[in-house]
Amino acid sequence: MRVKLLPGSVIIEAVRLKAGMRPELMNSDESNSMPTPQEILAELKNVKYPGFSRDIVSFGLVKDIQVGYAGVTVYLSAPSADPEVTRTIAREVEERVTALVRPGAVRIEIEARPDPAQQARQAIQAQRRKPQGTRFVVAVASGKGGVGKSTVAVNLALALSALGWRVGLMDADVYGPSVALMLGGKQPVTLTPERRIVPLERYGIRYVSMALFIDDEMPVIWRGPMITKLENEFLFNVEWGELDCLVLDLPPGTGDAQLTITQRVALDGGVIVTTPQEIALLDVRRGVTMFQEVSTPVLGVVENMSYHLCRKCGRRHQVFGHGGGSRMAQEMDLALLGEMPLVPELRDGGDRGRPLVMTNPNHPASQVFKEIARKVRAQLEARSAE
Repeated sequence: MRVKLLPGSVIIEAVRLKAGMRPELMNSDESNSMPTPQEILAELKNVKYPGFSRDIVSFGLVKDIQVGYAGVTVYLSAPSADPEVTRTIAREVEERVTALVRPGAVRIEIEARPDPAQQARQAIQAQRRKPQGTRFVVAVASGKGGVGKSTVAVNLALALSALGWRVGLMDADVYGPSVALMLGGKQPVTLTPERRIVPLERYGIRYVSMALFIDDEMPVIWRGPMITKLENEFLFNVEWGELDCLVLDLPPGTGDAQLTITQRVALDGGVIVTTPQEIALLDVRRGVTMFQEVSTPVLGVVENMSYHLCRKCGRRHQVFGHGGGSRMAQEMDLALLGEMPLVPELRDGGDRGRPLVMTNPNHPASQVFKEIARKVRAQLEARSAE
């Protein structure tokens, strides 16, 4: 801690001379009327931190003491996130210092103490980056598996491409990669002379997946560090080229693999995929919290399998309930990007490597995906213009 003493006699003389007073008229006692910073500091050792036996000086809350003719200023570090604790300490400090000087001559300045959690988030943000040449990065996530996250990621990427964007798709689900199957392309991956991965291209988008490097029946039995290394390769050692948007198909859940990606990549937004069941909606909160922890805006929620569209009567049937995604989005102040119908064409397209958005762009489900893509693009453009 540093303490500053402004020489009282010098200040008094300067003030009085400026006011036209002669030095010989000065009161010699005035220069000695103010306590020294050391005396004030000793007095502040009697101020206990509320609920503790230790004093605020030993806690390091007294940052500076300035003494001058006009009075005393004590600089305190904000002791707690609780404003009542701060007010209690500041009030006692003012009372004790006032007793040493005079009423009205004491000023307390509170310096905000950095929030450790906020400092950690800022450190993570400083290390995050995007693949070279990529304008936006969007992560598609789900709190649990089986909600159609990869189906949404693939068709969203294709819908963004249909809007005229240059799009890349990274399959970050190392244990259950499905992007290559849904796009229908598993050609051998090649490397550049600099040993950078050349992504495959199909339906106008570039993509990379763990499925391109292993057999269909081969399980991926890797620990966390190996997964992290592979994800880093897919992000920063792939020749993505110039992209308007890179879509990341994250693994389901909110574990180490997901957090590693969100902490390494400068994400522009996240899309949460859920289904109408209450048990699935509970996991939406975890996904939203994950993005909030890394200061990534959630662009909205997609409710998949929202309803069944009957081929014969054309009516909607809520097989798994309905409106849960809308309620959750409203409760958490998120946008509902779209309600995706449960149609066999969507599943068949993914199984055969012929995504519905490409094979039947006029299908009602394809139209929903295109509307979701328009909303995502609008949000990204608006945020970049801020």
